[in-house]
Amino acid sequence: MKKLDLFLIKSFLGPFVMTFLIVLFVLIMQFLWLYIDELVGKGLSLWVIIEFLAWGSATLFPLALPLATLLASIMTLGNMGENNELLALKAAGISLPRILSPLFILSIFISIAAFFASNNLIPVAYEKIYRLRSDIGKTKEEIKIPVGVFYNGVDGYSIRIVSRDDNNMMHHVMVYDHSKKKGNVSVTVADSGKVLISPDKKGLIFTLYDGINYEEENTTARRDTTRTLKRVKFKKQEIVIPLQNYAFTKSEENKYGNEVMTKGLAQLRIDRDTLEKQYDKTLRDQFSKAITPRTLSLPNQIDTARHKAKREVMNIDSLFMWESSEDELRDINDAINELNNEISNLDFYDKELFRISYPLRKTIMESYRKFTLSIACIIFFFIGAPLGAIIRKGGLGTPVIISMFFFVIYWVVDLTGKKLGNDGAISPFMGAFISTFVLLPMGIFLTYKSTQDSSLFNTDAYIKFFNNLFSGAKKIKTQAGKIKTKIAK
Repeated sequence: MKKLDLFLIKSFLGPFVMTFLIVLFVLIMQFLWLYIDELVGKGLSLWVIIEFLAWGSATLFPLALPLATLLASIMTLGNMGENNELLALKAAGISLPRILSPLFILSIFISIAAFFASNNLIPVAYEKIYRLRSDIGKTKEEIKIPVGVFYNGVDGYSIRIVSRDDNNMMHHVMVYDHSKKKGNVSVTVADSGKVLISPDKKGLIFTLYDGINYEEENTTARRDTTRTLKRVKFKKQEIVIPLQNYAFTKSEENKYGNEVMTKGLAQLRIDRDTLEKQYDKTLRDQFSKAITPRTLSLPNQIDTARHKAKREVMNIDSLFMWESSEDELRDINDAINELNNEISNLDFYDKELFRISYPLRKTIMESYRKFTLSIACIIFFFIGAPLGAIIRKGGLGTPVIISMFFFVIYWVVDLTGKKLGNDGAISPFMGAFISTFVLLPMGIFLTYKSTQDSSLFNTDAYIKFFNNLFSGAKKIKTQAGKIKTKIAK
């Protein structure tokens, strides 16, 4: 490898790694802000939160990789242009395509890595995220007993405290036990108490001091209707309340393995073949039902070719003649009912077909999108590198502004195409690759302009152009004034 190629690759890899980590960090913060409500107050361990964010960061690769490629390309060529290194290479007889060739090969390796990430890593990440969200959603929030109101957050119990001091000691505690589902037959009143959750979060331990336990036996018989009340005083008493779903527990693996986002390309192809066969079979069955006559009990009665004894053509006009208005009204109502039945059948056919066509479109869309990430990395290289060579500005100022403009276009078009493709407004192929079709002409145009040493973003060139335009307009106006003066004379 030549020193020039090694220099260019080193110049590219530094900004690429830096911008990838920065973009990924920003996206993770946005991801955390989106799901912060599901994480707070559940008593989750730090490891669970780190695992959730780690798998969430893997799902953000389709956004981070293209943007990092775009930023790194602009910064690398922009720094070289700003430091006159690009000008020195061109003066030495090295063309811009030759300068970009090692970076292009490197972008191909990045796109290959992006494909494997999209096909192997991202499906696993989505399966983990779905499972963790489900497990976190089942975990109940931590027990925080408020002051002055009855707290019903513990199943089978109602708890009320009057005050709480700085040592977390509760005063004037009242605990109603409804676990036997017999009403308010058991209540404990204490002067003070503490509450602790067991380390495994499977039990709530109440330690009460100086109180009385009241328990009423409301069992009655036909002859004996007396009721007894038990009252037990205590100096110290512990009440252990069993808890469920307060401790975070992981569910079984591959719980969400049937989701489209959790499958690789091989499994998506199998699902696509299965769904296409189901779709074709459903369509054939619906067509067969639609052409099967249901209104006429004897379909052959109007087929004169089937009658051997009599081959007279039926008088169609006689079908619209009734003996009485009641018969006509009855037949019209029957026809309306048959028409409504057919409309209901068509609506049912549409819903039945949608249950298969929608997952089929999503499967086809996702199988195409396994390649869009790799293609986006290459296209963004051909947008960023020519832009850096043209604007000749490095750092994180101008390159960030320009790259965000192109990335927003890519992101909006990609999301719109995905939604339209899943809904069936456009084909899944067009929905998956519409962002490619939009950005590819931009990359070709910018690459062509950069090879021609175009002053596309040179403000001096635009100022000179408009000055020439205005001066030309003034000359035309002056000449027109002279012509009018001659004509007047």
